[in-house]
Amino acid sequence: MLAAVLATFCFGLVLLVVDFVNTRTPVESGLARNPYGGGEKIKELDVAAERGKREKISVKVSEQAYSGDELKSMFKRCTVQLDKVVLGKNESFDHIEEDMELAGSVPGFPVEISWEHDRYDVMNVCGEINQDELAPEGTLITLKAVLTYTQNPKEQMLYEQAAVVFPKTLDKKEELLQNIERAVVEADRETQTEKELILPREAGGRSILFFSSMESRGAVLMAMSALIGILLIALEKQNQEKEVSKRKDQMRQDYPGIIMKLTLLLGAGMTVKRAWKKITADYETEKEDWGMRYAYEEMRQACNEMSSGITEAESYERFGRRCGLQEYIKLGAMLSQNIRRGTKGVREILQMEAVQSFEERKARAKRLGEEAGTKLLAPMFLMLAVVLVIVIVPAFMSVQM
Repeated sequence: MLAAVLATFCFGLVLLVVDFVNTRTPVESGLARNPYGGGEKIKELDVAAERGKREKISVKVSEQAYSGDELKSMFKRCTVQLDKVVLGKNESFDHIEEDMELAGSVPGFPVEISWEHDRYDVMNVCGEINQDELAPEGTLITLKAVLTYTQNPKEQMLYEQAAVVFPKTLDKKEELLQNIERAVVEADRETQTEKELILPREAGGRSILFFSSMESRGAVLMAMSALIGILLIALEKQNQEKEVSKRKDQMRQDYPGIIMKLTLLLGAGMTVKRAWKKITADYETEKEDWGMRYAYEEMRQACNEMSSGITEAESYERFGRRCGLQEYIKLGAMLSQNIRRGTKGVREILQMEAVQSFEERKARAKRLGEEAGTKLLAPMFLMLAVVLVIVIVPAFMSVQM
């Protein structure tokens, strides 16, 4: 990535030097035009009279125009292409069944086209066919178009083409549907003064029945409700995972403080049980200010178990298992073993555990800070890409080839 940034910087530096040199060199040659059909372009230049100050000016450079012979050749090629465009989905002008494409231009040619024909009852100006007005043996239409050169409207060419339009060949299904549509239109015309449209019972010599179309709203509603249900379940699961993660993070954060409090109270001469109850009582007193702390809630639960008759050692072990974290499982096992073997040395063990837990807390805080910095790299690279595009694209567009 660093190499790409460095290469981009070097390329930008080269472009900057080239552009600077170009601004110091007078334009001796002409300005290149866009090729035929490429359109005009605007060139920004600096101009200075003798001993005068340089001023900015915009020069409009028209596209290259056709000469006389080239213009005739262009019109000829355009009419050949126009024959294909006008046919649309049809194969020949001798047999037209589908709508024609009376286009206003031909791709790749600088011409504008205006159309007219002699049978507007059969075909409109867009080339759409009126099937009701067609004769079974075919209807002759003469199409005329004026092709105008966009760079010089005085240069024009007349295009003329004859076409024979036939009624569209229908299969049995399409013919039946057409007869039904005509019957419905006729029924609508006959009952227009009535409050209701009386649907026909016969079309094309066949009896017909109408039914309401199946609505998809029920299926859509069911699909949406099922999707919402799945999303709600996924959201609930995600919230539960977040809550579990929040609980573990909070308990890890409180662990060094709990160990330190136990160490201080044991150093003051209290037993493990009294120190445990003292920490729980202090939490109950300051709970409104602290808010709920999961580790202290589990300690309170352990106190309730001791009061209900569960042995002290068993209560500590159950406390560690409920917390579910390696630190608390280790603490519960350590307190339980020291009670069974005697409380001698427990204070020194807790002091060592407090030092180690604080070191782990500092390491965890450092790791979280590094992770936060890593997460910021993605938006930083995105911003860098945007800046590079903003700088490089105009440079590429303005470079003289």
